[in-house]
Amino acid sequence: MQYFTIQATSHREALEKMKVQYGDTARILTHRNIRIGGFLGLFSHEGVEITGYLSKEPVRRKTVQLEEAKSRILDNVKKDQTLSKLLEEIQTLRKDMKLQNNTENKHHPSINEIEMLLKSNDFTEDFIKEAVNWLETNFSLEELANRDGLQNAILEWIGNKISIGNPILFNRDGNGKIVTIIGPTGVGKTTTIAKLAAIYGIGNSGIEPKNVRIVTIDYYRIGAEQQIKKYGEIMKIPVSSAETREDLKKILAIYRDTDLILIDTIGKSPKDYEKLGEMKNLLDVCGKQSDTFLALSATTKASDAEDIMRHFEPFNYRSVILTKLDETARIGNIISILSKKRKSVAYISDGQSVPQDFEKASVVRFLMNMDGFRVNRELLEEKFGKREASLKGIWS
Repeated sequence: MQYFTIQATSHREALEKMKVQYGDTARILTHRNIRIGGFLGLFSHEGVEITGYLSKEPVRRKTVQLEEAKSRILDNVKKDQTLSKLLEEIQTLRKDMKLQNNTENKHHPSINEIEMLLKSNDFTEDFIKEAVNWLETNFSLEELANRDGLQNAILEWIGNKISIGNPILFNRDGNGKIVTIIGPTGVGKTTTIAKLAAIYGIGNSGIEPKNVRIVTIDYYRIGAEQQIKKYGEIMKIPVSSAETREDLKKILAIYRDTDLILIDTIGKSPKDYEKLGEMKNLLDVCGKQSDTFLALSATTKASDAEDIMRHFEPFNYRSVILTKLDETARIGNIISILSKKRKSVAYISDGQSVPQDFEKASVVRFLMNMDGFRVNRELLEEKFGKREASLKGIWS
């Protein structure tokens, strides 16, 4: 942000200089009386000095009118205007300034800059208000002037709002693990199932491959069963399909010794309550020991994401798998809603490649996606790395 200082013999002259030199983007920060010229204090004359900064938005006409009124009053004081006339103009100015303060941003310029960055990253209004309040409450004027330090601080604050969930946790008693992926149509559930099957069934980062089986109940969507069976054929992982509660119960009984059973579910609108109820009834045969993850696209706007999370709440999903991260540069919407709903995110998917474009979620991975911020990765790794290293579960 560019700052400036202007000196003149009167406030009106200073305001005119500011308008000529910097145009409608100039905003005033301070105003004070000074002595101009002279030598060792001799032969100097009275003057004024204003400081300000250049805003990205043009100054409102109302602001110009207020500044002109202020200069008129100050000049009239020097001309020894009558007290009654002066008081009348001051009262008028106060009314105008009160009206202006109700509509214009009163924050420190550094906070305004942070606020604009958060808006450009699609954070919700409630999240931004909370962030601004935190900055105003916890930072002095001197600290607010340190732009890099302020950005590091707000990124750390955002990072503390992000909850990272455990990946798949395998049963210690040796019984098979059942993992169900739910979510609306088009978020990439089937591809997510294939990636998880590849990571745990083929092996990853030195992990010994496990015995994995895929079960699909997505018999409504044309080609869905063929797609997942094609993935299974390539990875040499068996794929079964279940159309009824009894079908699924039988498959789970037969393969109860399997290390990991991944269930690909029906892609339905979260507002299709009847179909969601049918699916919930079918999946109840998996038992309380199974894990359920909600697949949520990073491209989903905040209000829709909140609706999706609320409508799938009856499935008791314990964490979110964020998909399609490669399709957007702004994830403030998702961070805002995850924070509001107090839900964790366990995995991130950022492409179609199986299984390369899939990783365990991390705070740093989220913050590195923040557009416009100068991210100090080393500082963030030091802050959040140890916390995430303590999470349970296989694979990173």
